[in-house]
Amino acid sequence: MNPVIHYGYGIYAIDAMYIRPGLAAIYLIVQNGRAAIFDCGTNASIPQVLYALESLGVSTSGVEYVVPSHVHLDHAGGAGAMMEVFPNATLVVHPRGARHMADPSRLVEGARSVYGEATAQTLYGDLKPVPLSRIVEACDGMVLDLAGRILSVLDTPGHAKHHICLRDNRTGHIFAGDAFGVSHRELDVEGRAFVFALTSPVQFDPQAIHASIDNVLSERPGAIYLAHFGQVTDVHRLGSDLHRLVDAHCTVAWKVNADGKEERHSRLVDVLRQLLVEERVRQGWQIGDAKLFDMFSDELDVNAQGLEVWLDSLS
Repeated sequence: MNPVIHYGYGIYAIDAMYIRPGLAAIYLIVQNGRAAIFDCGTNASIPQVLYALESLGVSTSGVEYVVPSHVHLDHAGGAGAMMEVFPNATLVVHPRGARHMADPSRLVEGARSVYGEATAQTLYGDLKPVPLSRIVEACDGMVLDLAGRILSVLDTPGHAKHHICLRDNRTGHIFAGDAFGVSHRELDVEGRAFVFALTSPVQFDPQAIHASIDNVLSERPGAIYLAHFGQVTDVHRLGSDLHRLVDAHCTVAWKVNADGKEERHSRLVDVLRQLLVEERVRQGWQIGDAKLFDMFSDELDVNAQGLEVWLDSLS
């Protein structure tokens, strides 16, 4: 089992072991022997979570909340299995996502359309439905009481219409899911983290993403916890970079679209690769093109898909 990362203040990260180490995080917030879990990974992540809880002395009955940031399956695929393991937990999910947790069949169909049936099965397994009686719909401003520690819900659409963040009122820190981009920590330079934009299908909305980034920054968090991956600080610098990169993705997408739809996806991937190289130069990442493109291979493909859906929605 991978070690549990402790950030202080009862905040821990668990590697979800999704595709490769260091790609997706599950967060534990622990207070007086009680726990909330933010983001769920997949069914295959459950042993990692159980190991972390045992190492921290938290029983399965002490898990009070399971909170997927949104219902994309790298964040919510393990939710049903978790709810079977944690008998006292309540699943807290955006109202637009609640029905998909009770009946995950459309999530399965979506994953198969993106990855193919065999790969989707390998990545996510058989999704387990969550009884409606154990689901609470998370509206903006809703508060969760974890043994006296207050966690506040922020509605943060843009990456998906069903995306939420949590603000830990004890620290002021924010658990951001995918609302604050992706950070591959192998690219850190002398402890300095970087972010890259996510424009994933099928609900990418640049205007909403910009508003959600500003919403997160307006809380003045000292730290933000990214699903992909880990704690980042210097959040205003990262927020500025993220605003710029969202706009850059949209700009290159418009240019590609102007040349027609023939081979549009491959042309989008090519221009996103160039955007990534420009960001490497700007930020001083110490990595060659081949390794860089391999590290971002999933993001480049999925970002291109999301941009295509967005472009088509405007026509």
